[in-house]
Amino acid sequence: MVTMAVPTRTSEADDGRGSSRRPMYEGSTQYRHWRYSIQQLRDLRASLNKAAVSVIRNAFEVDLTGSSAGVSFLTPDEELLLVKLYIGKVGQLCGHFRFPEEVEATAISYLKRFYLKNTVMDWHPKNVMLTTLFLATKTTNNPISLESYTTHIPKTTPSDVLDLEFLVAQSLNFEFKIWHAHRALWGIYLDIQNLPDISLEKLQETYQIAVKHVRTSRLTDAELVYTPSQVALAAFSMASPDFAAAWAQSKGAESILSIVKDIEEMISRDGAGPDVERVRDVDRRLRLCKNPEKVVGSKAYLAKKAEQETKEKEKRAKKAGETKRAMESGDPFGEELDSQNGRDGSSLDEDDDD
Repeated sequence: MVTMAVPTRTSEADDGRGSSRRPMYEGSTQYRHWRYSIQQLRDLRASLNKAAVSVIRNAFEVDLTGSSAGVSFLTPDEELLLVKLYIGKVGQLCGHFRFPEEVEATAISYLKRFYLKNTVMDWHPKNVMLTTLFLATKTTNNPISLESYTTHIPKTTPSDVLDLEFLVAQSLNFEFKIWHAHRALWGIYLDIQNLPDISLEKLQETYQIAVKHVRTSRLTDAELVYTPSQVALAAFSMASPDFAAAWAQSKGAESILSIVKDIEEMISRDGAGPDVERVRDVDRRLRLCKNPEKVVGSKAYLAKKAEQETKEKEKRAKKAGETKRAMESGDPFGEELDSQNGRDGSSLDEDDDD
């Protein structure tokens, strides 16, 4: 059974008798923290890109004054194009390792979310993709040893994965649970079997086609804008509008079909893989506009490292000074609470219940 998330939120109270019952999905971190409008996604990516360009331009100037003048930085759309290429590569690797669909879908969601907090000019999608996939094997309980994982991927070392694992987890806010459209699709498929006058053979064929549409949707922003059940119903509608309409009617959710049409358009428009030649051009330019603070050995990298070491040194010196003062005062654990508050124990009430 699938509970359809309707377009609008349920009211906090129904005719004054308390909070209404809501789907479990609405209590998830995905619903609360990872949903956006299409415009919000555009604005967020543009903001990240602008901030990254500013930082990288300044970093270039640290290396050599005037060196940023002729640099052609990536646009938000070009960054997204490169991410999209590596979304497609997740499926190829999952096929190679024979990972279940849950791992593939989860890794793709992680990759998308990472680039809502970071840019490709700071972190190239190749290693981030490898890290999100390895992380997904663990969070979905399909673990593989790091050695087995990296030895089967050309030009990959364990450090390529481990060096980014904490950064990826941190960018995800350590929120690893993903609600997927392919699971909602299975629920819709089971529901439709119970409707009257249904050809199970035709339904099975329709389901297989709908699965392909769900997989195509992973190349789009659908999961960041719509609920898993909405994306799943759109995939079913693309395979068979009649089945989708019958299911929506059985749930009393005919109004959802207008949203379904928007999702269908998104999948049809954005579900194709990126043009390889265009991606190659973007990748070539990325080599020239990559943040030098992330390039080991560059002046900007060394300056950033020196800055971090100075801060750590100051932090350690401050802590050592506080410890020294505490030792000189005769009490390494600090002053007593009574003396810190400027009072002694006699000022306390004998009866402290009130």
